[in-house]
Amino acid sequence: MTPSLRANILVIDDEPDLRTLYELTLLREGYRVEAAADLTQARAQLKEKQFDAVITDMRLPDGLGLELLREMVIQQRPERCVVITAHGSAENAVEALKAGAFDYLTKPVDLKQFRSVVASAIQGSAAQTVQMGGERSKASHESVAAAKPHNTGTPAATLQRLVGESAVMQTVKSRIAKVAGSMAPVLIHGESGTGKELVARAVHDCSHRAAGPFVAVNCSAIPENLLEAEFFGARKGAYTGSAQDRQGYFQAAKGGTLFLDEIGDLPLAMQSKLLRAIQERVVRPLGSTHEDTVDVRIVSATHKDLGAEVSTGSFRQDLYYRLNVIEIKVPPLRERREDLPDLCRALLGRICSESGLPIADVSAELLQGLQSHAFDGNVRELENLLHRAVALGEGGALQLEAPTTPQVHAAHPVTVSVCVPANLQDFLDNQERDILCKVLQETGFNRTAAANKLGLSLRQIRYRIARLNIVTPGGDNTIDEHQP
Repeated sequence: MTPSLRANILVIDDEPDLRTLYELTLLREGYRVEAAADLTQARAQLKEKQFDAVITDMRLPDGLGLELLREMVIQQRPERCVVITAHGSAENAVEALKAGAFDYLTKPVDLKQFRSVVASAIQGSAAQTVQMGGERSKASHESVAAAKPHNTGTPAATLQRLVGESAVMQTVKSRIAKVAGSMAPVLIHGESGTGKELVARAVHDCSHRAAGPFVAVNCSAIPENLLEAEFFGARKGAYTGSAQDRQGYFQAAKGGTLFLDEIGDLPLAMQSKLLRAIQERVVRPLGSTHEDTVDVRIVSATHKDLGAEVSTGSFRQDLYYRLNVIEIKVPPLRERREDLPDLCRALLGRICSESGLPIADVSAELLQGLQSHAFDGNVRELENLLHRAVALGEGGALQLEAPTTPQVHAAHPVTVSVCVPANLQDFLDNQERDILCKVLQETGFNRTAAANKLGLSLRQIRYRIARLNIVTPGGDNTIDEHQP
């Protein structure tokens, strides 16, 4: 007998026609269904038995479905709850997710979407409860959160791959465990280099969507005129160079998680289109007359203060509230220095393994030198320091390179005020990416012309485009390099 045949679902709606429609749809899927017309009937049925999922309308004759949801959360009931809200009532939907709803649907309910959401709720209800105990991370490259598409272990094992046992990291892990079980959008906030994508992967791997794809998108790396095609897909011939249909990020993440990194860098026009895709759960590929239903969970991240961006008008308030249903704050490394020994062991394990070298010891001298570091670049800076130490180390001993002080040889030294970036490599990469994107757009994405303009060879510009993850129309093989 399949899981769907065993699943019991409670449907709560005061409109007989809609209640019957939901019942028949679920019965055809093989579920066992019971119905209630108001909160009183629903409470009585919940008192008598346990269900696998509860589907409730927001407004009922004797109260709000939200009241029942909150009662179920207080009682720690296992049922996943799906709330149905009136069309356009985004505030109610967000409120339901914050209150603990697994997901929401808007009226008029699309039956295909209805079946998909219920199936996800049923699947999720059987997920294992996350345990926060267990052994500490061992000195192995597997201790660093793995960047792989599917979770191959338990949720507890996934969280253990997030290195660090400090109080602030335990708070992060606890937060991940709590939010992973719903479809609520998650906003991850933290400085550059703190590991926001690793946290996003942990949210995915601990969720019922772990078997689905995890699609990570760097919003700041996509030229503005390509955003719509990259996010929503495009049909053949939709723009110059599109020789075939192409899948967008939303379609690629179907059944899984779409991670939008640096969401604060999206232009306002694209923010509006993204908001509609999230609210309506449909996208229209460029050049298509039909919309595609999408089933993705949105996890986004930023190092910016989006609240301040909303105040200045550079970020849409409605999109901010839609994305920031649940927030996870990733602490900077300077606030969790007690994690340095574990982080060093984990990072050195991976660095040495990738280099084919024996795993280096984490000496007391090395840790003492690191403790005095400011770590403005956070874990990414630590990794760079260890890479350098391994490369320059002799006889297995790791020595941190002392920072060099530039010498001034002029007869009359001149003091120059320089804005020092938190991470030099990221700063230089962003500068190079901005210049390349600008020149590529000016030359109509003709790489030969762009290379000539920048004094580069075609091989050099191709290398830089690939290294900086710059998206061009149709990819490398669809642009005519000899186009005038």
